[in-house]
Amino acid sequence: MKKVILISILSIVSLGITSCDKDDKSFNIFSIEDDKALGLQVSQSIESDSSDYVVMDPTDHAASYAHIDRIINSILNSGEVKYKDEFVWRVRIIQDDSTLNAFCTPGGYIYVFTGLIKYLDSEDQLAGVLGHEIAHADRRHSTDQLSKQYGYSVLISATLGDKSVIGQIATSLIFLKYSRKDETEADEYSVRYLCPTEYNAAGGAGFFEKIAAAGGSGTPEFLSTHPSPDNRIPTFYDWKKELDCSGSATNTDKYQDFKNSLP
Repeated sequence: MKKVILISILSIVSLGITSCDKDDKSFNIFSIEDDKALGLQVSQSIESDSSDYVVMDPTDHAASYAHIDRIINSILNSGEVKYKDEFVWRVRIIQDDSTLNAFCTPGGYIYVFTGLIKYLDSEDQLAGVLGHEIAHADRRHSTDQLSKQYGYSVLISATLGDKSVIGQIATSLIFLKYSRKDETEADEYSVRYLCPTEYNAAGGAGFFEKIAAAGGSGTPEFLSTHPSPDNRIPTFYDWKKELDCSGSATNTDKYQDFKNSLP
C-alpha cells in the first residue's frame, strides 16, 4: 500500500495535478490499486462486525448466492463495465429485512440487504439497482468523493507510515453519501450495463416507482439527500430509448425462487 500511494503522488505531480483517469473529468488522487485496497478493508470491517451486519454464508445459502451471482454476472459480462477485469466484484448478502439498501465499495465488493431483495418484484428491478451500485465503483465515485474530502494530507501521512489513516478512510466509505451528479450518472450507467443483456434496461426504475407509489413515505434514509424518486424514474426510460435497448426480460418466476431461498 505504501509503495502504491507513493506512486500515486508521483503520478499526480508529473501530470500537473490532473485526473488519474483520463476518461474522468473529476480529480481522483487514488489509483486503481488503492480502490481495491480500500474496498478490501471495508469488506473486512463489515464481515467482522456480526452485531451490525449479519452476512449470509455462501456455503450455507448456496441457492441464494447462485441467483444473485447469475444476475451480477449478466451485468459484468455486458461488455460495458470498464473495470470488469481489474476489480474483485464479489457479492455478499446481508440478512436484514428492515433495510432497503445495497452498496458497492471501491474495488467491487458488493453488499445487498435481504430487505431490498424481498421488497422488489422482479429480477430486472434488482439488476437495475445492482447496476447502479456497480456504476458507483466502476465510475470511481467513492474515491472521487474521498479525494475531495481528504486531499494530499492523507497520502502524505500514509507514505510516512501512518497506517491508521487508510483504515480511517476505509471506515468512512461505509457512510459515504454521493452527490446528485454521481447518483444521476449511476442511474444512466445502470441502463448502459443492462442494455446489452436480456433484461429490461430500465429495470432500475422499478425500485423508485414502488417508492413513489407509496407516496415517498417509505423512502430509505440513504435517498433523502438526492433527487426524488419521481424525478429519477424518467432518467431510466429516457436512456433506454436513446440507447435503443431491446431487452425486456423481467424473470419474475426466477426472482420469486430467489426470494423463497432467503431466510
